[in-house]
Amino acid sequence: MKTIPFLNASAWIDAENEADPNNEIYQDVTYPKELLYSDRMYERLMSFQPDASEAVQIAAKAQHICRWKIARESYPMDRVGYLKWREDLKKFHAKITSEILKKAGYEDDFIDRVSFLIEKKLLKKDEETQLLEDVICLVFLEFYLDPFVHKHDTEKLKNIILKTWNKMSDKGHQEALKINYTPENLQLIKDSLGL
Repeated sequence: MKTIPFLNASAWIDAENEADPNNEIYQDVTYPKELLYSDRMYERLMSFQPDASEAVQIAAKAQHICRWKIARESYPMDRVGYLKWREDLKKFHAKITSEILKKAGYEDDFIDRVSFLIEKKLLKKDEETQLLEDVICLVFLEFYLDPFVHKHDTEKLKNIILKTWNKMSDKGHQEALKINYTPENLQLIKDSLGL
């Protein structure tokens, strides 16, 4: 049973993401890009770990909230610029989500916990941060790997897959191997991981 604060916060997160000017077409339907990502994150979390805490559920939905407002191009187009952009995005997502949760009536401790998760603190050490990272990786592998395949060379792809794999838990690995990949992408994953 979802609480009123959770339902309100979810609706407000969706409303923010619905304003994304970037669209993505999925199964012949056009969606605001970050709203679709948010839905995919939440659905994957609930199928992967149905008893996930309310904090993780909100962190999953808000993972990319208003992401389009900080453009990658506004940072130097190198590794340092990329990492700085990613760090600033995490803080930005946490800040917007905190404001929504405060408006929804959540306590400060809960809001701090959601921010902690969105900022992916203590990865590999905090169980819920790891759960969220697993879901992020699973959503990437299921929905966003294929577009990458058409943009990058094989060596770069292998590197991306290996980095993704190394962020995941054993439970995440097992789930990742159940995804319905194209035969080519499945082979690429196996080659990347030496399976």
